[in-house]
Amino acid sequence: MLKQATPLRLRNKLFLSLLLLVCGGTHSQAQTLDPSKNFEVACIGFYNIENLFDTLDTPNVLDTEFTPQGEKNWNTEKYYHKLRNNSRVISEMAMEITPDGVAVLGLSEIENRQVIEDLIKMESLKDRNYQIVHYDSPDRRGVDVALIYQPKYFKVTSTKSYPLTLPNDTSFKTRDQLLVTGDLLGERIHFIVCHWPSRRGGEARSAPLRMAAALLSRHIIDSLATADPAAKVILMGDLNDDPTNKSITKGLNACGKINKLKPGQLFNACEESYRKGIGTLAWKDSWNLFDQMILTQGLVDNTNTFADFRFYKFK
Repeated sequence: MLKQATPLRLRNKLFLSLLLLVCGGTHSQAQTLDPSKNFEVACIGFYNIENLFDTLDTPNVLDTEFTPQGEKNWNTEKYYHKLRNNSRVISEMAMEITPDGVAVLGLSEIENRQVIEDLIKMESLKDRNYQIVHYDSPDRRGVDVALIYQPKYFKVTSTKSYPLTLPNDTSFKTRDQLLVTGDLLGERIHFIVCHWPSRRGGEARSAPLRMAAALLSRHIIDSLATADPAAKVILMGDLNDDPTNKSITKGLNACGKINKLKPGQLFNACEESYRKGIGTLAWKDSWNLFDQMILTQGLVDNTNTFADFRFYKFK
């Protein structure tokens, strides 16, 4: 018999995918995909891999529960079982669109570079030749964000990690925000991978932390826009807020209505799904959509590229 003493936060097995198409000619945003056209297709995604920890106890990191001596009795067998399951899911992403699957994938809740290397070496992924962009974050639990990509689609030109600091709380530690810039099918694209602070302690009490994270994300985007007003930026991640929360609508200045975007606003590709009741995790019998993709207008109003957003659900 299963006993549940406290409510559990359950994450739906949904993968967020952005279908990016690049073509030589012009088209309208409303145009549907015509296989006879000369499109090049790349699928971009984000996946919260949920606590991908190795079995080692890292000094000065709160990861003891993911060790053989911890409460989860985490061991090599469990670790490789998780690797096999997650690698299978990643290998199936976007396969109905392209035989190469997802070209660029943002990841959250990974402990270190080694666990990503173990993941992409699994049998179901090893032929994809995924490469890794990763920086260690100061997060107390030791979890980071990362990006994996297939170099046949995406050529990395620069990377940078942005720490989130609070002037009035020097002890605060959380995940860095990862910026990866490169050429995707010949188009300059900037990816920002985030895992904003959680709702630990309550939504209202923790909201200022996510607002601070949103302002950092917006600062990164504005810096890119200063250098190139038409910059194509995709922010992806577990934001721990819904598309209608102030961190998204005010901090990022993101809107889910593509035909009502004002100058400088971002397009939240997830807001419409959220308003339809779609979520990526459940808490106390209600759904949240914390895993999101948000785009600059250079990606939704452009004659050479356009994006099609969708969810994938895995059994």
